[in-house]
Amino acid sequence: MKICFVSRGRVREFREGYDGVNADIFLFGLEGLGEVCYEKELKGESRLVEDAALLSKETKSLVVSGCITDTLGHKRKSALVAENGRIVGISDMLHAIDGEVSCGAALRVYETGVGKMGIAVAEDLYFPEVLKALSLCGSDVIVCPFGQKPNGIQTTLLRAHAYCYGVPILFCAEGYCLIADVSGDIAFASPLSPIYADYQKTKCYHLVETRRRGAYRND
Repeated sequence: MKICFVSRGRVREFREGYDGVNADIFLFGLEGLGEVCYEKELKGESRLVEDAALLSKETKSLVVSGCITDTLGHKRKSALVAENGRIVGISDMLHAIDGEVSCGAALRVYETGVGKMGIAVAEDLYFPEVLKALSLCGSDVIVCPFGQKPNGIQTTLLRAHAYCYGVPILFCAEGYCLIADVSGDIAFASPLSPIYADYQKTKCYHLVETRRRGAYRND
């Protein structure tokens, strides 16, 4: 799997200067599309969503970009997913901290050409139940578009979640990107943009048994 991380600049700027190098996934940070107003998009007054769809069509690949979505004044941190010229969906951040934005309503795992992909938007990274749910729902990889450049806390959480839930995490923030591997290590990291990385997904399963009190059977 080849990933192109774009941690600086917008989707439109990248598309206009695209160098033609192929990738399976083009991943942008939270500012990749800027602010997307659904009303303006529907009226044709802006074409930000179209930019992502066209990039995915021209590259014949998967494009994931963070953005701020505006639904009648309710703003959310979101991630748009486009594949082969088609908008597959938009996922919203579930946990809005201190009222900065509005919260989303549901998690989603996308069936894509590179396998099942879960989306953890921005600060959802701080809530382990999000990553656990995406893993339990069969994600082969989890993508996390983020905002500001990460510090040690985000890096530690990425490594811990990938290790605990057995799913690699692709992370793209402002000016920095990385891949957290299921071993708990950082498989790739770079401040450069755009930057290409090759990563081989691995699946590892173990039998985990536990003993609990309770009458769970009637026989």
